Amino acid sequence: MNATRVDADLIRRLPKAVLHDHLDGGLRPATVVELAAEVGHTLPTTDPDELAAWYYEAANSGDLVRYIATFEHTLAVMQNREGLLRVAEEYVLDLAADGVVYAEVRYAPELNTRGGLSLSEVVETVQEGLAAGMAKAAAAGTPVRVGTLLCGMRMFDRVREAADLAVAYRDAGVVGFDIAGAEDGFPPADHLAAFEHLRRENVPFTIHAGEAHGLPSIHQALQVCGAQRIGHGVRITEDIPDLAAGKLGRLAGWVRDRRIALEMCPTSNLQTGCATSIAEHPITALKDLGFRVTLNTDNRLVSGTTMTREMSLLVEEAGWGIEDLRTVTVNALKSAFIPFDERNALIEDVVLPAYAAAL
Repeated sequence: MNATRVDADLIRRLPKAVLHDHLDGGLRPATVVELAAEVGHTLPTTDPDELAAWYYEAANSGDLVRYIATFEHTLAVMQNREGLLRVAEEYVLDLAADGVVYAEVRYAPELNTRGGLSLSEVVETVQEGLAAGMAKAAAAGTPVRVGTLLCGMRMFDRVREAADLAVAYRDAGVVGFDIAGAEDGFPPADHLAAFEHLRRENVPFTIHAGEAHGLPSIHQALQVCGAQRIGHGVRITEDIPDLAAGKLGRLAGWVRDRRIALEMCPTSNLQTGCATSIAEHPITALKDLGFRVTLNTDNRLVSGTTMTREMSLLVEEAGWGIEDLRTVTVNALKSAFIPFDERNALIEDVVLPAYAAAL
């Protein structure tokens, strides 16, 4: 690992790519407060700073189920057209301000229908908001490309509907699919029909696995369901008995050798008890072993984080240098669910020149 050090100001200016970021986990606290007042939803506090602190404290429980429960309040303000438009537009602008040049935003449309919107109306409204944000970001000189991943909730029965939506809107901004929600007890193979449908229709997908559940969930996601990427995947280390020696088990070897991207989210993983510290988070060892690791935020409001913060933490606590940050950024773009020529253009024309200038 290169020892070149970088400061937070430089990191903020560097181009970034994020593959694992939930729309309903990244709202501005002030927006939650304002929209909650409009729809009559009661929050733990109406002070934006206090609300941000409440989210961060609640998320630091070390329990994935409680972590997911914090979404009650963000989802409550995302049930009508106005709320969805605002949240989607601000999502893009916040990423652009953080130096992100490519992002894949994921959300489950079925969770946004309590106000009467249909699944299709939810998707079209979010796409409209994202497009408005991208237009504003480009006009401000900070262009960012945002693709959408539609999620099915693995513990409910509408996963196939969400997969059908991904197929229907793949030429309208939707670039892929995912399943989300409580991982333990809800194996991905429960939704095999949806994944087979996506494969037949040439729609790429990732699957949350190897976070709350271990190697069997990763194996099933890859070898049974056919995922092209793994959401989190922290527990792939259970198939590497000695990280220092780099002796890989068969599943870990498959993941590394087939260049399957691991969408790793260090701060979130600490909060849900999947890692003990940034310094000891598996992302560093896996990167050094040649895995295609990517760096992600997961839920910026809930985890109190940004891409700049995630990068800064790895620099400060895990000894990362600018070459390491470049590696995970290029890794993310190589595994993005957009066409090869578009991925390559971002790498060659945007990312590599900026990192070269920073060295």
